[in-house]
Amino acid sequence: MSASSTPGHSRLTKAHKLSLAGVATLGAAALAFSLVPAGAADGAAQARPEAVVSVAPVAWSQSVKQNLNAQQVVADQKAKDAAKAKAEAQAKKDRDQKAAASRSAVRTPVFANNLDGWIKEALFIMKKEGIPGTYSGIHRNIMRESSGNPRAINNWDINARNGIPSKGLLQVIQPTFAAYHVKGTKFDLYDPVANIVAACNYAADRYGSMDNVNSAY
Repeated sequence: MSASSTPGHSRLTKAHKLSLAGVATLGAAALAFSLVPAGAADGAAQARPEAVVSVAPVAWSQSVKQNLNAQQVVADQKAKDAAKAKAEAQAKKDRDQKAAASRSAVRTPVFANNLDGWIKEALFIMKKEGIPGTYSGIHRNIMRESSGNPRAINNWDINARNGIPSKGLLQVIQPTFAAYHVKGTKFDLYDPVANIVAACNYAADRYGSMDNVNSAY
């Protein structure tokens, strides 16, 4: 019996061979696909999202930088405005102080360096300090006590014997002068203005006013 006629061993036709070749090709392709690591496939799939994500932080960083720069500009301007306001306030304060000093100098009269000027200057100070007294009352007591001599000194009365003689225009002893001295006048018993003001301050405390003194006090 020939091979072609052997049962179960029919000859392969051309169509059969082509069909088998196609199946083999598909199997090889399937095998090749199955051998690709799962991670590699995932990596390829994620390549483009990674590129997109990498752009986002750059844009965000630029936005933050721009915001910070804008905030710094605002802060710098506020600091400049504050410094300017402070400088203007100080300048105004200096101008006001200078103007006040100038007004004070204008308001303070110049007094003559004689008995009349001494009494008037004393009255000017006494008015500011609230110490009572008049020109006539002060003048009357000065003429009785020292005859208008600011260097007058009493070396014979009880005060002199006790070592604290009366001195100056209104014959004031040192302890009384120290107790009733008025700030702003010289701390000198012989200074005519300081002597008058301290004596009038004492007389106001003791008698109500130098105007009420008509004898030794």
